[in-house]
Amino acid sequence: MQSRWPARLWIVRHGESAGNVARDLAMASGSSRIDISQRDVDVPLSPLGEEQALALGRWFSTLAEHERPQVVLSSPYLRATSTAELLASVGGVASDAPPRAIDERLREREFGILDRLTTGGVREFHPEQAEFRRLLGKFYHRPPGGESWCDVILRLRSALDTVSLHYAERRVLIVGHQVVVLCLRYLLENLTEQSLLEIDATAEVANCGVTEYAFDPQVAPDGALKLLRYNFTAPLEQGGAPVTSKPDAIAGAR
Repeated sequence: MQSRWPARLWIVRHGESAGNVARDLAMASGSSRIDISQRDVDVPLSPLGEEQALALGRWFSTLAEHERPQVVLSSPYLRATSTAELLASVGGVASDAPPRAIDERLREREFGILDRLTTGGVREFHPEQAEFRRLLGKFYHRPPGGESWCDVILRLRSALDTVSLHYAERRVLIVGHQVVVLCLRYLLENLTEQSLLEIDATAEVANCGVTEYAFDPQVAPDGALKLLRYNFTAPLEQGGAPVTSKPDAIAGAR
């Protein structure tokens, strides 16, 4: 019986972005707002983020041809599409792989009225939302005009259905964002809210960190994807690219 899952699935967070750098500056200066002129969707990679994407691509290129990604799916955000393109430009995908496909369901969590605010900024300008988040927790809190983690999970359920329908038994690479990486783990491993938040609390997802699954036919009744590694940064270390794990610019209240 044909598997409904990819043979291999890699989930990668984009490389460091200019927004990550701007957030660091805002936090260091105690500013309530993060100084970014572009829409979040248009925030580019930083020079270091480009270096990280190339290092990851060179790591994938060391795999045998029959082990490299055959399909690349990307968030539409510039920092994710650029990561996917740079990765492919140095041989990080199979030679017959089509150009990366955009899937808007893989986009960053939307923050609504909390966009571009640091944690201190949320408390200053929207203290009622800071209190709602305290009461509800980050998993369920939805800022006005934005999304909760549950909202992200809902669209990712649909994205995984598409992966199963079109890319079963293939090698698939997803390039997305920190919350996307975590919420895909929630779905693929049937986690609880508590277990997901415990994973989140251990460490930030590294820029260009790799989460990897392989199909295991021995899992009843029809096989399942088995986690091989999470937040794997050896490709960057081996390639001489510094490892960063900064939240995205609008993620002060992530």
